[in-house]
Amino acid sequence: MLLDSKRQTVSFPYLRNSNVWNIPGDSALERNIMLTPSRIILAAMALATISACSSEMSEEEQAIYDARQAEEAEPTNLTAVVQHQPELTTATTMVGLSGIAEELKDDGPFTAFTANNDAFNKMDADKLKALMSPDNKAELVKIARFGLANGTMTSADIAKAIADGGGTANITTLEGGAIKASMNGDKIVLEDGAGNKATVIKADIPSSNGTLHIVDTVLMPG
Repeated sequence: MLLDSKRQTVSFPYLRNSNVWNIPGDSALERNIMLTPSRIILAAMALATISACSSEMSEEEQAIYDARQAEEAEPTNLTAVVQHQPELTTATTMVGLSGIAEELKDDGPFTAFTANNDAFNKMDADKLKALMSPDNKAELVKIARFGLANGTMTSADIAKAIADGGGTANITTLEGGAIKASMNGDKIVLEDGAGNKATVIKADIPSSNGTLHIVDTVLMPG
């Protein structure tokens, strides 16, 4: 590299003219780039600025940025939240087969009482297999909607309703029937239309359009 002090240009072996850099190759793709010391300096400063900007974030700013990134990665609507729970894969399949996933995705708010995989495993295998058949979509819709109520109810809301009701509270479901709620110590117990009792084992899982409670028994319309 040679610096011509008179012309203030930089020369390279690839130069055809004293202030033009010719990149060798296919003649149709050759590019000529004017290189002067001032332009080299400006380019170096620009690169340094970009590098500095990427590393000037404070610890507090980095923490805020990381938290926002984590929030964006989390599921939002009720359908996505149910799908995100590893213990609700069977319920996720049921919701998908029933066709109400879009309702849970866009409408609401809802309160969902959703049975975990162990709850479905307690059912008779043949009955469960028949239930999960696409031919039984109408029945699947009933069961799925029986586990849903309009509005958002946290465990504290349900416990208060039980206390206000003298020990029980009726929760009207989207299917039309009612779930009877009561307390067993500090646990919320739900009784379905068939007399089955389910305990809320994981409560108050939030979503953008409702609240999810995981129960240990499949709630049936009766």
